[in-house]
Amino acid sequence: NYIQFNNELWRIIGIFDGQLKIIRNESLGEMEWDSNNTNDWSKASLQTYLNNDYYETINSEDQAKIDSNYVWKLGGYDESYISATTQMFYERERGTEVYEGRPTEWTGSIALMYPSDHGFSTSGGSTTNRSSCLAKELYSWDSSSVSDCKNNSWLYDVSYDQWTLAPRASNSDRVFYVGNGGYVDYNLASYSCAVRPAVYLLSNVEIVSGDGTSSSPFILG
Repeated sequence: NYIQFNNELWRIIGIFDGQLKIIRNESLGEMEWDSNNTNDWSKASLQTYLNNDYYETINSEDQAKIDSNYVWKLGGYDESYISATTQMFYERERGTEVYEGRPTEWTGSIALMYPSDHGFSTSGGSTTNRSSCLAKELYSWDSSSVSDCKNNSWLYDVSYDQWTLAPRASNSDRVFYVGNGGYVDYNLASYSCAVRPAVYLLSNVEIVSGDGTSSSPFILG
């Protein structure tokens, strides 16, 4: 699922309502989700950076492929997240449970992956298959008994914690991240985690060549 975008390697997260959702293969480095320590993506310092300074580093040809009017869902999770499976996170991410006063949607070009993207990206393994991984709460994916889950998630990276888009609904200043142990937990929005930009491409964008490997990524047309 490698794709060439902005003369870099990106990965295809999936196809949603006919649109490709892609994520940068490499992190941009560690950054605060919000320098003011609030979990409102519409006002977050990281959102401002990604959709202004970072956006300007993308070549114009690929800028034109991004759906800049995509409506990103901003649903969060409360204290019960420790028992949440991938599907449960997926449903909450698209729900309306947020901290009081927070928006449930944001329209823009560049955001981040969801906790559920990490979960769904696993293929499982010989000890724990994919169905068993998806039935396991994401909070416990660092357990050695289910190491097949994180080790076969292509979004997982042992070298850093990664920010997601999902806020913790019961706090004004917490955001979920994918830990370097493969689990999903939350931290202060002012904490620094690795940032991997994600975008939705316009529905008329097509794959015209390549086989999706890192050496021959899909080329868009």
